[in-house]
Amino acid sequence: MAPSYLAFSNELADGYHGLLLGRSHSAYLAPRSLSVNSTQKVTLGIIVAYVVLIALLWNIPYISWILYPFKMLVIAFHEFSHAITSLLTGGKVESISLDPREGGVTKMRGGISAITLPAGYLGSSLIGALLIFCGFNIVASKVASFVLAACFLLTLWWGKKDWLTISTILAAVGLLVACWFIAHAEALRFVVLFIGVMSALYSVWDICDDLIFRKVNSSDASQFAKTYGGSSHCWGVLWSIVSLALMVFGIIAGVAAFHESWKQQETDSEGFIPT
Repeated sequence: MAPSYLAFSNELADGYHGLLLGRSHSAYLAPRSLSVNSTQKVTLGIIVAYVVLIALLWNIPYISWILYPFKMLVIAFHEFSHAITSLLTGGKVESISLDPREGGVTKMRGGISAITLPAGYLGSSLIGALLIFCGFNIVASKVASFVLAACFLLTLWWGKKDWLTISTILAAVGLLVACWFIAHAEALRFVVLFIGVMSALYSVWDICDDLIFRKVNSSDASQFAKTYGGSSHCWGVLWSIVSLALMVFGIIAGVAAFHESWKQQETDSEGFIPT
């Protein structure tokens, strides 16, 4: 999610290398099955529960504020996706700011708008799918938290003049760090999973909200349609379909990749940066 590299100590690297060698090579070379074991059934059930919970909280007056911090976080993902694609396509990012009314703005110059405009929705959906994938396993969730930290650092740099961006990122970092120390980071897995589901769903909801419910003329889809033709609704529907497909792919990939039981995940977690 960002061109950043993390340096681990030799001791940590050797520990994780030993953890990998401790597993039989045949376990990694064997064909991956999509059969669902008991641990994965629980994870899938939690994903469904998250979807229902988010849908309810989103639409019930007076208690929808519970989701507010997470909404601001996924908006930060949206703006980060605009910024990083601008950077990768030769543009320059001037700033990122979040709006208390659940909006955001990325000011940038240059770049390829055909990539940067849809990148907000599709990029945050991709981030959501990757987090859902990692949410099937504790060690993968630990790795995901480091990648998130790198994204947060870049977002902080671009949004260093915006108090809401700074407070949102610092709150997210605090939550992730706290989860590292709860039940050997088992809590981290559920938080990563929740943020992933929230990010994937938010992209679809935001498109519908902009183009159907509020009909915002300055939405990414509207700007894309003005620049490259077509209907903003058609682009919005297409991006929504891609967003949902990415979420489904993240779930399928998680089922295929992580068959470890709860006990095995805990053992693996204790061998990779134990807490």
